[in-house]
Amino acid sequence: MNPAAEQLSLLATDESAHQPATDAVRLLLFNAQHASVERSRRQAEWIAGQEHADIAVLTEVSSTQGGDALVTALTERGYTTVIAPQPSTPDYRTVIACRTGDVRTVPSPVTVTPHRAPAARVTVGGHDIGVLGLYVPSRGPKAQRNVAKRAFQEAVTESLPRLLAAFPDMPVIVAGDLNVIERGHQPPHKVFGEWEYTFYDSFQAAALIDAFRHLHPDEVAHSWFGLTGNGFRFDHLFVSTPHADRVLACDYHQEAREAGLTDHAVMTLRLGLPSTPGEQGEAPAPGAD
Repeated sequence: MNPAAEQLSLLATDESAHQPATDAVRLLLFNAQHASVERSRRQAEWIAGQEHADIAVLTEVSSTQGGDALVTALTERGYTTVIAPQPSTPDYRTVIACRTGDVRTVPSPVTVTPHRAPAARVTVGGHDIGVLGLYVPSRGPKAQRNVAKRAFQEAVTESLPRLLAAFPDMPVIVAGDLNVIERGHQPPHKVFGEWEYTFYDSFQAAALIDAFRHLHPDEVAHSWFGLTGNGFRFDHLFVSTPHADRVLACDYHQEAREAGLTDHAVMTLRLGLPSTPGEQGEAPAPGAD
């Protein structure tokens, strides 16, 4: 099956029958929208039903009962390892949930509010993969406008070289809601400053490619919509540049948003792996199964 078509189907299945892939990293990015306990359980059920989601990165997870319910429900539904850092004071956090291979938590390279930036080494088909989840703060209240956002973005930018150094010679994936858009975004949004575009640019400067843009250089896509209906591409997936040719599929899906489970589109990524652990070889052609 064509990997892009495979991801677009996103059919619900019995999570107990889930079989993780061994030839590719299959990752899903989901904004939990600080859900209630009841909606968190429905979110976990939906996520577990996505056959092509061996790794799930969840942003905007609360540090209270709703977030705890989400973590518990994911574990109950087959995500055997759930990395869910708990902040020392109430704040949103990022969660990495895995149901494939060996998973080891590694210290976050981000020194500011690291509970928004957990990291893990995940083994898929005998290959180690580095994963960093990110949830960038929003602009904040008027009295503290952009203070937390700037501090976190600066810490992330400073951490990216250390992140890649921590996972030498292996694919690295950064997945998250960055609350910024790319240069040339359509439609344009004047609210964003140069410092925010510079943050987006910092991933490429650190040798990480925008996986969606790599496959879809001219496509207009949005992951969040304002009250007026204007779209924003806030959610992003980056892959270490040496492994760019292994990106087989990267797409946005609106089904969960339209069903009221979240206010963001879901992102999916399929990253091909060599057939033999330790083998580099040529990357499989997009569309190869």
